[in-house]
Amino acid sequence: MRPFTYIKPATAADAVRAIAAAGPGARFLAGGTTLYDLMKLNVETPSSIVDVNSLTELSDFDTSGSSELVFGALSRMSDVAADGRLVSDYPALSESLWRGASQQLRNMASLGGNLLQRTRCAYFRGGEPFACNKRKPGSGCAAREGINRGHALLGGSDTCIAVYPGDWAVALSAFDAKIDVLGPKGQRTIALEDLHREPGVRPDVETTLEFAELILRIRVPTTPLGRASTYHKIRDREAFAFALASAAVALQMDGDTVRDVRIAVGGLATRPWRARAAEQTLVGRPLTARRQLAPRATPHCEAPRPATRTASGSNWAPEPSPTP
Repeated sequence: MRPFTYIKPATAADAVRAIAAAGPGARFLAGGTTLYDLMKLNVETPSSIVDVNSLTELSDFDTSGSSELVFGALSRMSDVAADGRLVSDYPALSESLWRGASQQLRNMASLGGNLLQRTRCAYFRGGEPFACNKRKPGSGCAAREGINRGHALLGGSDTCIAVYPGDWAVALSAFDAKIDVLGPKGQRTIALEDLHREPGVRPDVETTLEFAELILRIRVPTTPLGRASTYHKIRDREAFAFALASAAVALQMDGDTVRDVRIAVGGLATRPWRARAAEQTLVGRPLTARRQLAPRATPHCEAPRPATRTASGSNWAPEPSPTP
């Protein structure tokens, strides 16, 4: 056990001040389903923990609004997944939650914390002797020449190809969600699509949150697209596993013609990935059970890098960029 300071603030503002005072080694604690796990692996070694679980101002959610759905950051996954309006009017959001973890974890995990879960890359979690720029900047990326079927096809860089592991954020990105955050400089709103960063040259910086910023709530604009939506997840086993590939899809038809569509994919990229090119290709085109789109009509989000090594099935690691 590594020693740390435990702080239990009375308000969200107090929590932000506590983190700011404690310094970069401090961490917020919500459900703990990621933080505790990484502390056991010595990937996270916080000097201070600021426990926000008693902040009732962040624990409520409201799906009754006519213009937006509002989810407090401390709302639990299981409670929101079972909400009647979400189940009937936004099944993709509900499904992304109940498919995301076991019942025990869903009872503990918070919506805000779920957005910030870290990669399941074995090289990141395994520690030495494996090099990992996300864990130790500048050390290298063992995954690039390693064997792991969970590596990213989209959004990777020469320094990191670790996949973003979540489901909830993928579904939210399909519905143009926004998050409200509070930090030392005050409150601001971030589009969900802008929350997660691609690794670039700094894979250790995973989000656009500034130091000591706390997620307050998630807001989703209401839309008729929600009713005809689903979250599909392909994984090694049917329950309690991370996605090898997933998709949140919402569709609005005008007769046999696609009027509007939303597509976001997970399990394949370094961040939740909105497939806007595929959406644009579908809008205005006929789509029926008998007349499906030709394969060339639904382009990839972008061309993936080819694989160089496999262990079994779809295990792969991307090929190094060719030398000019």
